[in-house]
Amino acid sequence: MKERIRKIMESQHMTQKVFAQFTGISEGSLSGVFNGHTRPTLQMVDLIHQRLPNISTDWLMYGQGPMYRDEEGMDVKTDIDNNNNVSGGSASTINSPLLFSTEEAKTTGKTIQKVENPVKEIVKYIDKPTRKITEIRVFYDDQTWESFSPGRS
Repeated sequence: MKERIRKIMESQHMTQKVFAQFTGISEGSLSGVFNGHTRPTLQMVDLIHQRLPNISTDWLMYGQGPMYRDEEGMDVKTDIDNNNNVSGGSASTINSPLLFSTEEAKTTGKTIQKVENPVKEIVKYIDKPTRKITEIRVFYDDQTWESFSPGRS
């Protein structure tokens, strides 16, 4: 399932961090899934489905069927329209607006989603104060540790 989540991220052109913020999944949980430390939970699937309802849950959970819900329905409709055009008549004038409006609606939904995310991302960075590393500690298996601080040697 982690490869399918990665495929969703790639199709939405999102980094792991942006995808986590977009879906509401904690960055640590998502990182754990990709590193193999944890398995995806039903809550993760639900959050992905809430934010991206056009993703097929059957595909996400089991790898069955097309990635997008509309994909299978659109293919069938296009095949039916193509068969009507072949059989003759003035079907081309009736079917053309339907095909264009479907494509426009499909494209517009994806475009709006991509435009909104960068705006939210910029606002979040402005509100966060800049942080600096003050100390790094390394713990060893012999019960000893070392502290490293920037500026100190």
